[in-house]
Amino acid sequence: MTDTSDTRPADSETGAPRQSRLLRLMRYLPLIAPVLLWAVPCWMLLHTGQHWPLSVTLAGTTLFLLGFTAMPLTMARGHGRRQQDWAAIVGDTLLGTSWVLFTWSVLLGVLLRLALTVAGVGEGQDRARIVTWAVLGTTAVLLAWGYAEARRLPRVRRLDVQLPRLGAGLDGTRVVLITDTHYGPLDRARWSARVCETVNTLEADLVCHTGDIADGTAERRRAQAAPLGTVRATHARVYVTGNHEYYSEAQGWVDLMDELGWEPLRNRHLLLERGGDTLVVAGVDDVTAESSGLAGHRAHLAGALDGTDPDLPVLLLAHQPKFVDRAAAAGIDLQLSGHTHGGQIWPFHHLVRLDQPALAGLSRHGARTLLYTSRGTGFWGPPFRVFAPSEITLLVLRSPHPSTSP
Repeated sequence: MTDTSDTRPADSETGAPRQSRLLRLMRYLPLIAPVLLWAVPCWMLLHTGQHWPLSVTLAGTTLFLLGFTAMPLTMARGHGRRQQDWAAIVGDTLLGTSWVLFTWSVLLGVLLRLALTVAGVGEGQDRARIVTWAVLGTTAVLLAWGYAEARRLPRVRRLDVQLPRLGAGLDGTRVVLITDTHYGPLDRARWSARVCETVNTLEADLVCHTGDIADGTAERRRAQAAPLGTVRATHARVYVTGNHEYYSEAQGWVDLMDELGWEPLRNRHLLLERGGDTLVVAGVDDVTAESSGLAGHRAHLAGALDGTDPDLPVLLLAHQPKFVDRAAAAGIDLQLSGHTHGGQIWPFHHLVRLDQPALAGLSRHGARTLLYTSRGTGFWGPPFRVFAPSEITLLVLRSPHPSTSP
Protein backbone atom coordinates (compact mmCIF):
# COMPACT_ATOMS: atom_id res chain seq x y z
CA MET A 1 0.00 0.00 0.00
CA THR A 2 1.29 3.46 -0.84
CA ASP A 3 0.69 6.69 1.03
CA THR A 4 -0.38 9.38 -1.41
CA SER A 5 -1.73 11.86 1.12
CA ASP A 6 0.94 14.42 0.25
CA THR A 7 1.04 13.99 -3.51
CA ARG A 8 -1.06 17.11 -4.11
CA PRO A 9 0.59 20.14 -2.43
CA ALA A 10 -1.70 22.58 -0.66
CA ASP A 11 0.33 25.55 -1.86
CA SER A 12 -1.01 26.26 -5.34
CA GLU A 13 1.04 29.35 -6.13
CA THR A 14 3.47 27.44 -8.33
CA GLY A 15 1.03 24.71 -9.34
CA ALA A 16 -1.70 27.00 -10.70
CA PRO A 17 0.30 28.54 -13.59
CA ARG A 18 1.62 25.11 -14.57
CA GLN A 19 -1.91 23.67 -14.50
CA SER A 20 -3.33 26.53 -16.54
CA ARG A 21 -0.63 26.06 -19.20
CA LEU A 22 -1.44 22.33 -19.26
CA LEU A 23 -5.16 23.05 -19.70
CA ARG A 24 -4.43 25.42 -22.58
CA LEU A 25 -2.30 22.76 -24.23
CA MET A 26 -5.02 20.12 -23.72
CA ARG A 27 -7.47 22.23 -25.75
CA TYR A 28 -5.30 21.75 -28.82
CA LEU A 29 -4.63 18.05 -28.17
CA PRO A 30 -7.45 16.74 -30.42
CA LEU A 31 -5.87 18.65 -33.32
CA ILE A 32 -2.22 17.89 -32.54
CA ALA A 33 -2.50 14.24 -31.47
CA PRO A 34 -3.63 12.64 -34.79
CA VAL A 35 -0.85 14.42 -36.66
CA LEU A 36 1.82 13.25 -34.21
CA LEU A 37 0.44 9.71 -33.93
CA TRP A 38 0.74 9.10 -37.67
CA ALA A 39 3.45 11.51 -38.83
CA VAL A 40 6.13 10.50 -36.30
CA PRO A 41 6.04 6.74 -37.12
CA CYS A 42 5.86 7.52 -40.83
CA TRP A 43 8.99 9.64 -40.60
CA MET A 44 10.88 7.30 -38.25
CA LEU A 45 10.16 4.10 -40.21
CA LEU A 46 10.38 5.32 -43.78
CA HIS A 47 12.36 8.55 -44.05
CA THR A 48 15.31 8.45 -41.63
CA GLY A 49 18.02 6.80 -43.68
CA GLN A 50 16.36 3.51 -44.65
CA HIS A 51 16.62 4.31 -48.39
CA TRP A 52 13.79 1.92 -49.23
CA PRO A 53 12.92 1.39 -52.91
CA LEU A 54 10.62 4.16 -54.13
CA SER A 55 7.66 1.77 -54.37
CA VAL A 56 8.03 0.78 -50.70
CA THR A 57 8.35 4.40 -49.58
CA LEU A 58 5.29 5.46 -51.57
CA ALA A 59 3.18 2.50 -50.41
CA GLY A 60 4.15 2.98 -46.77
CA THR A 61 3.54 6.73 -46.84
CA THR A 62 0.15 6.13 -48.47
CA LEU A 63 -0.82 3.71 -45.69
CA PHE A 64 0.06 6.26 -43.03
CA LEU A 65 -1.92 8.96 -44.86
CA LEU A 66 -4.92 6.65 -45.09
CA GLY A 67 -4.69 5.91 -41.36
CA PHE A 68 -4.34 9.60 -40.54
CA THR A 69 -7.42 10.41 -42.65
CA ALA A 70 -9.59 7.45 -41.67
CA MET A 71 -9.08 7.59 -37.90
CA PRO A 72 -10.78 10.93 -37.13
CA LEU A 73 -13.47 10.38 -39.76
CA THR A 74 -14.51 6.95 -38.46
CA MET A 75 -14.28 8.03 -34.82
CA ALA A 76 -16.54 11.02 -35.52
CA ARG A 77 -19.03 8.80 -37.34
CA GLY A 78 -18.82 6.12 -34.66
CA HIS A 79 -18.92 8.26 -31.51
CA GLY A 80 -20.68 11.35 -32.82
CA ARG A 81 -24.30 11.95 -33.69
CA ARG A 82 -24.58 8.94 -36.05
CA GLN A 83 -23.30 6.37 -33.49
CA GLN A 84 -22.40 3.78 -36.14
CA ASP A 85 -20.83 0.78 -34.45
CA TRP A 86 -18.77 -0.38 -37.42
CA ALA A 87 -17.16 3.06 -37.68
CA ALA A 88 -16.44 3.14 -33.95
CA ILE A 89 -14.70 -0.23 -34.17
CA VAL A 90 -12.52 0.90 -37.10
CA GLY A 91 -11.71 4.28 -35.56
CA ASP A 92 -10.94 2.88 -32.10
CA THR A 93 -8.72 0.16 -33.56
CA LEU A 94 -6.80 2.73 -35.61
CA LEU A 95 -6.39 4.89 -32.50
CA GLY A 96 -4.92 2.01 -30.47
CA THR A 97 -2.70 0.91 -33.35
CA SER A 98 -1.33 4.39 -33.93
CA TRP A 99 -0.65 4.89 -30.20
CA VAL A 100 1.39 1.67 -29.93
CA LEU A 101 3.20 2.37 -33.21
CA PHE A 102 3.98 5.94 -32.13
CA THR A 103 5.26 4.85 -28.71
CA TRP A 104 7.63 2.20 -29.99
CA SER A 105 8.76 4.24 -33.00
CA VAL A 106 9.99 6.84 -30.56
CA LEU A 107 11.46 4.42 -27.99
CA LEU A 108 13.15 1.97 -30.36
CA GLY A 109 13.78 4.63 -32.96
CA VAL A 110 16.06 6.42 -30.53
CA LEU A 111 17.34 3.81 -28.09
CA LEU A 112 17.90 0.89 -30.45
CA ARG A 113 19.52 3.05 -33.09
CA LEU A 114 21.83 4.52 -30.44
CA ALA A 115 22.70 1.05 -29.16
CA LEU A 116 23.45 -0.23 -32.68
CA THR A 117 25.62 2.80 -33.38
CA VAL A 118 27.60 2.36 -30.15
CA ALA A 119 28.01 -1.35 -30.90
CA GLY A 120 29.19 -0.57 -34.42
CA VAL A 121 26.54 -2.78 -36.05
CA GLY A 122 26.24 -2.21 -39.80
CA GLU A 123 26.13 1.02 -41.75
CA GLY A 124 23.58 3.81 -41.33
CA GLN A 125 21.09 2.27 -43.77
CA ASP A 126 21.37 -1.17 -42.15
CA ARG A 127 20.79 0.25 -38.67
CA ALA A 128 17.80 2.27 -39.86
CA ARG A 129 16.20 -0.80 -41.45
CA ILE A 130 16.85 -2.95 -38.36
CA VAL A 131 15.07 -0.34 -36.26
CA THR A 132 12.11 -0.27 -38.67
CA TRP A 133 11.64 -4.04 -38.57
CA ALA A 134 12.10 -4.08 -34.79
CA VAL A 135 9.40 -1.43 -34.36
CA LEU A 136 6.99 -3.18 -36.69
CA GLY A 137 7.59 -6.55 -35.03
CA THR A 138 7.21 -5.15 -31.52
CA THR A 139 4.03 -3.32 -32.50
CA ALA A 140 2.51 -6.44 -34.06
CA VAL A 141 3.28 -8.57 -31.01
CA LEU A 142 1.95 -5.98 -28.54
CA LEU A 143 -1.24 -5.42 -30.53
CA ALA A 144 -1.96 -9.15 -30.79
CA TRP A 145 -1.24 -9.66 -27.10
CA GLY A 146 -3.12 -6.49 -26.12
CA TYR A 147 -6.20 -7.59 -28.08
CA ALA A 148 -6.18 -10.98 -26.35
CA GLU A 149 -5.80 -9.26 -22.95
CA ALA A 150 -8.70 -6.91 -23.65
CA ARG A 151 -11.08 -9.67 -24.76
CA ARG A 152 -10.15 -12.27 -22.14
CA LEU A 153 -12.06 -13.02 -18.95
CA PRO A 154 -10.56 -10.69 -16.31
CA ARG A 155 -8.37 -12.21 -13.63
CA VAL A 156 -9.64 -12.12 -10.05
CA ARG A 157 -7.50 -9.89 -7.83
CA ARG A 158 -7.87 -10.67 -4.12
CA LEU A 159 -6.68 -8.60 -1.19
CA ASP A 160 -7.44 -8.04 2.49
CA VAL A 161 -8.22 -4.48 3.54
CA GLN A 162 -8.08 -3.63 7.24
CA LEU A 163 -10.43 -0.87 8.38
CA PRO A 164 -9.67 0.30 11.94
CA ARG A 165 -13.32 1.19 12.66
CA LEU A 166 -14.78 -2.05 11.28
CA GLY A 167 -16.61 -4.05 13.94
CA ALA A 168 -15.62 -7.64 14.72
CA GLY A 169 -18.92 -8.94 13.38
CA LEU A 170 -18.05 -7.60 9.91
CA ASP A 171 -14.59 -9.17 9.82
CA GLY A 172 -14.27 -11.22 6.64
CA THR A 173 -16.98 -9.33 4.73
CA ARG A 174 -16.47 -10.11 1.05
CA VAL A 175 -16.84 -7.18 -1.35
CA VAL A 176 -16.58 -7.80 -5.10
CA LEU A 177 -15.86 -4.83 -7.36
CA ILE A 178 -16.48 -4.70 -11.09
CA THR A 179 -16.28 -1.45 -13.01
CA ASP A 180 -15.80 0.09 -16.44
CA THR A 181 -17.41 -2.80 -18.30
CA HIS A 182 -17.87 -0.43 -21.27
CA TYR A 183 -20.28 -2.57 -23.26
CA GLY A 184 -20.00 -1.07 -26.70
CA PRO A 185 -19.68 -1.50 -30.46
CA LEU A 186 -18.01 -4.92 -30.13
CA ASP A 187 -20.75 -7.27 -28.93
CA ARG A 188 -19.58 -8.78 -25.63
CA ALA A 189 -22.78 -10.40 -24.35
CA ARG A 190 -21.04 -13.79 -23.90
CA TRP A 191 -18.08 -12.12 -22.18
CA SER A 192 -20.52 -10.30 -19.90
CA ALA A 193 -22.18 -13.58 -18.92
CA ARG A 194 -18.81 -15.17 -18.11
CA VAL A 195 -17.83 -12.18 -15.95
CA CYS A 196 -21.05 -12.55 -13.98
CA GLU A 197 -20.49 -16.30 -13.60
CA THR A 198 -17.03 -15.59 -12.18
CA VAL A 199 -18.43 -13.01 -9.75
CA ASN A 200 -20.93 -15.61 -8.52
CA THR A 201 -18.13 -18.04 -7.64
CA LEU A 202 -16.69 -15.49 -5.18
CA GLU A 203 -19.60 -15.76 -2.72
CA ALA A 204 -19.79 -12.02 -2.16
CA ASP A 205 -21.66 -10.29 0.63
CA LEU A 206 -21.69 -7.11 -1.44
CA VAL A 207 -21.16 -6.65 -5.19
CA CYS A 208 -20.33 -3.15 -6.46
CA HIS A 209 -20.27 -1.64 -9.95
CA THR A 210 -18.62 1.78 -9.94
CA GLY A 211 -19.85 3.00 -13.31
CA ASP A 212 -19.06 3.30 -17.00
CA ILE A 213 -21.31 0.36 -17.74
CA ALA A 214 -21.40 1.03 -21.45
CA ASP A 215 -20.76 3.31 -24.39
CA GLY A 216 -24.23 3.86 -25.78
CA THR A 217 -27.71 4.06 -24.35
CA ALA A 218 -29.30 1.39 -22.16
CA GLU A 219 -31.67 0.57 -25.01
CA ARG A 220 -28.79 -0.11 -27.43
CA ARG A 221 -26.61 -2.08 -25.00
CA ARG A 222 -29.32 -3.89 -23.04
CA ALA A 223 -28.39 -7.34 -24.38
CA GLN A 224 -24.78 -6.98 -23.20
CA ALA A 225 -25.79 -5.60 -19.79
CA ALA A 226 -28.58 -8.12 -19.17
CA PRO A 227 -26.29 -10.77 -17.54
CA LEU A 228 -25.71 -8.31 -14.66
CA GLY A 229 -29.16 -9.38 -13.51
CA THR A 230 -27.78 -12.84 -12.71
CA VAL A 231 -25.16 -11.57 -10.23
CA ARG A 232 -25.68 -12.86 -6.69
CA ALA A 233 -24.77 -11.30 -3.33
CA THR A 234 -25.88 -12.23 0.17
CA HIS A 235 -26.63 -8.62 1.13
CA ALA A 236 -26.79 -6.23 -1.83
CA ARG A 237 -25.71 -5.32 -5.35
CA VAL A 238 -24.97 -1.60 -5.62
CA TYR A 239 -24.15 0.73 -8.51
CA VAL A 240 -23.07 4.33 -9.13
CA THR A 241 -22.88 6.25 -12.38
CA GLY A 242 -19.65 6.90 -14.26
CA ASN A 243 -18.85 9.72 -16.65
CA HIS A 244 -19.75 7.64 -19.71
CA GLU A 245 -23.33 7.24 -18.54
CA TYR A 246 -23.63 11.01 -18.92
CA TYR A 247 -22.66 10.72 -22.59
CA SER A 248 -25.58 8.34 -23.22
CA GLU A 249 -28.75 9.09 -21.26
CA ALA A 250 -27.63 8.32 -17.71
CA GLN A 251 -31.13 8.02 -16.29
CA GLY A 252 -31.79 5.14 -18.68
CA TRP A 253 -28.85 3.25 -17.16
CA VAL A 254 -30.01 4.00 -13.62
CA ASP A 255 -33.46 2.65 -14.50
CA LEU A 256 -32.06 -0.47 -16.19
CA MET A 257 -29.79 -1.32 -13.26
CA ASP A 258 -32.75 -0.92 -10.93
CA GLU A 259 -34.75 -3.23 -13.20
CA LEU A 260 -31.92 -5.80 -13.06
CA GLY A 261 -32.06 -5.82 -9.26
CA TRP A 262 -29.15 -3.51 -8.45
CA GLU A 263 -29.42 -0.64 -5.96
CA PRO A 264 -28.45 2.64 -7.69
CA LEU A 265 -26.76 4.62 -4.92
CA ARG A 266 -27.44 8.10 -6.25
CA ASN A 267 -26.20 10.20 -3.34
CA ARG A 268 -27.71 7.81 -0.84
CA HIS A 269 -26.67 4.90 1.35
CA LEU A 270 -27.75 1.56 2.73
CA LEU A 271 -26.66 -0.36 5.80
CA LEU A 272 -24.91 -3.71 5.72
CA GLU A 273 -25.40 -5.50 9.03
CA ARG A 274 -23.63 -8.66 10.13
CA GLY A 275 -22.71 -10.15 13.48
CA GLY A 276 -24.22 -7.25 15.39
CA ASP A 277 -22.09 -4.63 13.57
CA THR A 278 -22.98 -2.18 10.80
CA LEU A 279 -21.22 -0.85 7.71
CA VAL A 280 -22.53 2.19 5.85
CA VAL A 281 -22.42 1.60 2.08
CA ALA A 282 -22.80 4.95 0.31
CA GLY A 283 -22.56 6.10 -3.29
CA VAL A 284 -22.41 9.36 -5.24
CA ASP A 285 -23.08 10.32 -8.84
CA ASP A 286 -19.99 10.89 -10.97
CA VAL A 287 -18.30 14.27 -10.66
CA THR A 288 -19.31 15.09 -14.26
CA ALA A 289 -23.02 14.65 -13.46
CA GLU A 290 -23.80 18.25 -12.61
CA SER A 291 -22.27 19.63 -15.81
CA SER A 292 -24.31 17.13 -17.84
CA GLY A 293 -27.43 19.23 -17.34
CA LEU A 294 -29.46 16.18 -16.29
CA ALA A 295 -31.90 17.30 -13.61
CA GLY A 296 -31.16 15.96 -10.13
CA HIS A 297 -27.79 14.45 -11.03
CA ARG A 298 -24.71 15.65 -9.12
CA ALA A 299 -22.05 14.30 -6.78
CA HIS A 300 -23.38 15.08 -3.29
CA LEU A 301 -21.49 13.33 -0.50
CA ALA A 302 -23.35 15.06 2.34
CA GLY A 303 -26.61 13.81 0.87
CA ALA A 304 -25.22 10.29 0.58
CA LEU A 305 -24.31 10.29 4.27
CA ASP A 306 -27.38 12.09 5.53
CA GLY A 307 -28.80 10.37 8.61
CA THR A 308 -25.86 8.03 9.20
CA ASP A 309 -24.18 7.49 12.57
CA PRO A 310 -20.78 9.28 12.36
CA ASP A 311 -19.21 6.51 14.47
CA LEU A 312 -19.95 3.82 11.86
CA PRO A 313 -17.38 2.87 9.19
CA VAL A 314 -18.23 3.98 5.66
CA LEU A 315 -17.59 2.27 2.33
CA LEU A 316 -18.07 4.80 -0.48
CA LEU A 317 -18.57 4.13 -4.19
CA ALA A 318 -17.36 6.97 -6.44
CA HIS A 319 -16.44 6.42 -10.07
CA GLN A 320 -13.36 8.65 -10.26
CA PRO A 321 -10.42 8.35 -7.84
CA LYS A 322 -10.09 12.13 -7.62
CA PHE A 323 -13.25 12.22 -5.52
CA VAL A 324 -11.06 10.92 -2.69
CA ASP A 325 -10.14 14.47 -1.68
CA ARG A 326 -13.75 15.02 -0.62
CA ALA A 327 -13.97 11.53 0.86
CA ALA A 328 -10.88 12.09 3.01
CA ALA A 329 -12.22 15.43 4.23
CA ALA A 330 -15.41 13.65 5.33
CA GLY A 331 -13.51 10.85 7.09
CA ILE A 332 -14.60 8.04 4.75
CA ASP A 333 -12.95 4.72 5.62
CA LEU A 334 -12.72 3.16 2.14
CA GLN A 335 -13.52 4.52 -1.32
CA LEU A 336 -13.91 2.18 -4.30
CA SER A 337 -13.31 3.63 -7.77
CA GLY A 338 -12.48 2.74 -11.35
CA HIS A 339 -12.19 5.11 -14.34
CA THR A 340 -8.41 4.90 -14.90
CA HIS A 341 -8.26 1.45 -16.59
CA GLY A 342 -4.75 1.32 -15.15
CA GLY A 343 -3.74 3.36 -18.19
CA GLN A 344 -5.05 0.60 -20.54
CA ILE A 345 -2.29 1.00 -23.14
CA TRP A 346 1.18 1.76 -21.77
CA PRO A 347 2.51 4.44 -21.42
CA PHE A 348 -0.84 6.26 -21.36
CA HIS A 349 -0.81 5.89 -17.56
CA HIS A 350 1.45 8.96 -17.38
CA LEU A 351 -1.35 11.07 -18.86
CA VAL A 352 -3.91 9.52 -16.52
CA ARG A 353 -1.81 10.55 -13.52
CA LEU A 354 -2.09 14.19 -14.61
CA ASP A 355 -5.80 13.99 -13.83
CA GLN A 356 -6.12 11.36 -11.09
CA PRO A 357 -4.39 10.86 -7.71
CA ALA A 358 -4.07 7.08 -8.16
CA LEU A 359 -3.76 4.71 -11.11
CA ALA A 360 -4.50 1.29 -9.61
CA GLY A 361 -4.46 -0.58 -6.34
CA LEU A 362 -4.75 0.48 -2.70
CA SER A 363 -3.55 3.87 -1.50
CA ARG A 364 -3.94 6.00 1.61
CA HIS A 365 -5.24 9.56 1.60
CA GLY A 366 -5.23 11.61 4.76
CA ALA A 367 -5.35 10.16 8.25
CA ARG A 368 -8.11 7.59 7.74
CA THR A 369 -9.19 7.15 4.14
CA LEU A 370 -8.15 4.26 1.94
CA LEU A 371 -8.80 4.28 -1.80
CA TYR A 372 -8.96 1.19 -3.97
CA THR A 373 -8.72 1.95 -7.71
CA SER A 374 -9.60 -0.88 -10.05
CA ARG A 375 -7.93 -1.23 -13.45
CA GLY A 376 -11.41 -1.94 -14.79
CA THR A 377 -13.22 -5.06 -15.94
CA GLY A 378 -13.61 -4.16 -19.61
CA PHE A 379 -11.91 -1.68 -21.93
CA TRP A 380 -12.77 1.65 -23.49
CA GLY A 381 -12.39 2.42 -27.18
CA PRO A 382 -9.30 0.68 -28.60
CA PRO A 383 -9.73 -3.09 -28.06
CA PHE A 384 -6.27 -3.44 -26.53
CA ARG A 385 -4.78 -3.67 -23.04
CA VAL A 386 -1.00 -3.37 -22.90
CA PHE A 387 0.69 -3.75 -19.49
CA ALA A 388 -2.63 -2.92 -17.79
CA PRO A 389 -4.60 -6.16 -17.28
CA SER A 390 -8.31 -6.06 -16.50
CA GLU A 391 -9.61 -7.28 -13.16
CA ILE A 392 -12.50 -8.46 -11.05
CA THR A 393 -11.61 -7.47 -7.49
CA LEU A 394 -12.38 -9.35 -4.28
CA LEU A 395 -11.73 -7.23 -1.21
CA VAL A 396 -12.02 -9.00 2.13
CA LEU A 397 -12.67 -6.42 4.84
CA ARG A 398 -10.77 -7.03 8.06
CA SER A 399 -11.42 -5.72 11.55
CA PRO A 400 -8.48 -5.03 13.88
CA HIS A 401 -10.45 -6.95 16.54
CA PRO A 402 -11.81 -10.07 14.80
CA SER A 403 -14.25 -12.22 16.68
CA THR A 404 -12.73 -15.16 18.56
CA SER A 405 -15.96 -17.13 18.63
CA PRO A 406 -16.05 -20.31 16.53
